[in-house]
Amino acid sequence: VFVFFLSFSVVSAAEDDEGPGVIVIGYQPSTHQVAAMVAAEKGWWLQDLRRFGVEDVKLNEFATGPPEMDAMLIGDIDVAYVGTAPPIAAMYEGLDAKIVAGVQVQGSAIVVRRDLADEYREKGIAALKGCKIGTYPAGSIQHTILSKYLADNGMDPEKDVQIISQASPSEAASAIGSGSVDAVFLPSPWPAKIESEGSGVIVEWSGDIWKNHACCCLVVRGELIRENPELVKQIIRTHINATEYVKKHPEEAAEIFAKWQHENVSVILRSLNISDMQWIHDPHVLIDSGVEYAKVIYDLNRKRYEARGIHLLQADDIFDTSLYDEVIAEFNVTPTTPTTPAPTTAPATPTTTTATPTATPVPGFEFWIVMISFAAVIVYMRGGRRNEGA
Repeated sequence: VFVFFLSFSVVSAAEDDEGPGVIVIGYQPSTHQVAAMVAAEKGWWLQDLRRFGVEDVKLNEFATGPPEMDAMLIGDIDVAYVGTAPPIAAMYEGLDAKIVAGVQVQGSAIVVRRDLADEYREKGIAALKGCKIGTYPAGSIQHTILSKYLADNGMDPEKDVQIISQASPSEAASAIGSGSVDAVFLPSPWPAKIESEGSGVIVEWSGDIWKNHACCCLVVRGELIRENPELVKQIIRTHINATEYVKKHPEEAAEIFAKWQHENVSVILRSLNISDMQWIHDPHVLIDSGVEYAKVIYDLNRKRYEARGIHLLQADDIFDTSLYDEVIAEFNVTPTTPTTPAPTTAPATPTTTTATPTATPVPGFEFWIVMISFAAVIVYMRGGRRNEGA
């Protein structure tokens, strides 16, 4: 009986503790981050976080990663689905946050004007020497990878090409459509969307540039991690649940994305099929390339950073994998290293699914306490009946 009341008080305390009230999650209009949209569409965020005192979960959309991290810097968002590079760049500027989970790897592509496609296939990135390339702002995944790719091929990103910072993916798509840039480097679904509009040709996926490179991640404010780690663990659980659901139901994920972004679902399905993107949730997969991003960003800003006494960030400065590891231990599964899927050329036929997973895919601590409590009560009652009949 004591165990039963103990379990009841534990669950009640978790539900009655004064929580943050509102959790604000940042995300971008990319299929890379569709897990955030799926969890919101199905009501999992609020359903899972309510017991921690969360009364509302808001999703704020940002065009690209750098402004999303600006919002986190000033405290406007608590959690972010974002490329791995923007939070690292923001950490150099004082952002108190950590990457706590992975979201996906690869999944961006270089798209060139149709008349440049053959030359690019023959010469590779050298074909873009002297060209204008539209991509996300400095500090983004795309800007970081593009700068490194150019440098690795003997080209100066500041002299041999003109990198045009685009405020949004739609702006970049319009730029190549109008001919104001010669190429763009963008995340999915925008390369497929540009091709569908006849404005350009996909010539190289980012996985061919840098195999299994880190792309999007889940970032949480440092204060929230320190003050409410159990809530953050539930955010990670919900993210894992949504990610696994998306992987099993890509057609439904495409429909939800198309609904949220007012896009043609057939274009989104084609994007999922031709992209080299892979959804993940293990942050360990991102560490090596995340540390490399930190070096690239530091080198691009070395004079300014050194003048301010800013040192090169290391893995422990960027990542906190401890909460994810605790959650995975509860799941009792071993994370796997991502493998690059073999893309197909034709989209899958959309289907409607009615499968709905539980909001939290594995029982937590409170669940087992309650189960043990009920077992104890049953044993106690049966023992009482035996004594009465003796």
